[in-house]
Amino acid sequence: MAITKFFALLVQSIIQCPQMVGDELDEATRERMEQRAQHLSWEMTRLLQELEQRSLEQSIREQRTQEQSSVAWGALLFAALQHWQFWAIAGVLVVLFGLCWWLRKRSHEADNSSDEESSNSSDEESSNSDREQLEEEEEQEEDDDDDDANDPGRFFEEHIQWPVQNLATDCQQAQDLVCNFILVFRELLVNSFFPVLQAEIAVGSAFEGWSHHEKDIVYRLFVPLKPPHGHAFHLELRTAGEMTARNFGVRVELVCTCMREQLPGEMLCFLHHSEEELRRNQDPSLLHTLCTNSYLDVQKTARWFHQLVKAAWVVLPQSSIYCLTVLPSSRSCKFQVTKHNTQNLVIEMIFGVQQDDSDIFLSSQATEAIFTPNTTWPESYAVAEAKFFSYIARQAPRDSFHLKCLQLCARILVGTGFSTYTFKTAMMHLLISVPLSSWCRRDFLLRLEDIMQYLRCCLKEKRLDHFFFGNENMPEEILLPPAFKTAEPFNLFQHLAQDPAAHAKALREFDELQDRLTRLLFYGH
Repeated sequence: MAITKFFALLVQSIIQCPQMVGDELDEATRERMEQRAQHLSWEMTRLLQELEQRSLEQSIREQRTQEQSSVAWGALLFAALQHWQFWAIAGVLVVLFGLCWWLRKRSHEADNSSDEESSNSSDEESSNSDREQLEEEEEQEEDDDDDDANDPGRFFEEHIQWPVQNLATDCQQAQDLVCNFILVFRELLVNSFFPVLQAEIAVGSAFEGWSHHEKDIVYRLFVPLKPPHGHAFHLELRTAGEMTARNFGVRVELVCTCMREQLPGEMLCFLHHSEEELRRNQDPSLLHTLCTNSYLDVQKTARWFHQLVKAAWVVLPQSSIYCLTVLPSSRSCKFQVTKHNTQNLVIEMIFGVQQDDSDIFLSSQATEAIFTPNTTWPESYAVAEAKFFSYIARQAPRDSFHLKCLQLCARILVGTGFSTYTFKTAMMHLLISVPLSSWCRRDFLLRLEDIMQYLRCCLKEKRLDHFFFGNENMPEEILLPPAFKTAEPFNLFQHLAQDPAAHAKALREFDELQDRLTRLLFYGH
């Protein structure tokens, strides 16, 4: 039976070989070889059947007598050897097997040759690429070593105790929360005559990336207000602010809606319908809810925002993991969210009205005056400032240290009469006058010195120009009202020019700031 299986496998492999290497033969040759192989297979099957039959007979003889078995096997073998047909078929099979083996070997040699050529070329390219990459890495390491040797900024970056912050994550959480609030607000206020809330705009030091606080960071987001249907906002300049902003009033005016194509059930015109009809069929106008003497009231608007936050909180997804605490604030909406009694986020929503299509808004924030009337809306440049720092971040090199410089400067101001806005204004002036490539870490100390020298000169001259007024170097990405470009620059140090005692005090405090900065650089805190 072993011989039978051997020959069967041999025939099967010979029959299949032409099919495997058939691409090397023409069609006629392949057909003849297949026909011949089938014929030989049939002949081999017949011979195997005869061998099996004779084997069966021999086994019967073995059962009869043990002595005659060897003679019978010899006779069988001798008989098989005398079959010329067996030898002829075996010879043909050997020839076919040799031919198939030769064709397969030739095919493998051709494949190996092409693979070797492609492998050699690939190896050569890979070797060249690895060599170039290695050379670049060695050059980069040499450059890094040179940079470390001439980079005092690295020492100070590692030496100074920077505040422990996770600004990027916390800013995103704060912005996501306010975004969800506004989406719910819009659903609550549909078809009402309250101000229309626009998408939030992140502003302030936390979102700009230079906040010097650790635990008491306030994440501020600006919420623009648009007039509802049948209303219009008119911005009226009142007085120029004493410190950093001009003051405006937002006068609310009713407009006719009669000419609009209206469907049944839509709003009635506030101007051409009786008060009785309006009171019976329609909600009151904005003039009767959030205004005082036809002017939009900041404090009424702030209270309205607080009510919206409390009403919307229960449907927000964050309410399942945060606890909400509304904080007192008369001119903004300020609240705190706490997660598992460990993470606190203080968020302030500031609302205001946009000037034309610019990045300048009227803000609900109070001015630096002792008392700010409820209907006074100071001019705010927070949105333009945030947009400016975003523009600088896209243009500056990856290792730019301008935010670290501003963070250090803001850190030394505690207990002095200088505001962070003073240093921020000086920084913005320098960012458009000093090439951005010069703000990298290795020039860290030079840029700090530039900031302090710039402010010292401004103090001596009693003049620090507002960044957005009359600035010819303003990036085009910042959208300003046309009057800003030709306006006389507003002097942030005007109070020093008017008060010699305040000026002398400012000079003394500035010397103290320089001492603080020196100690911070050398002692790290």
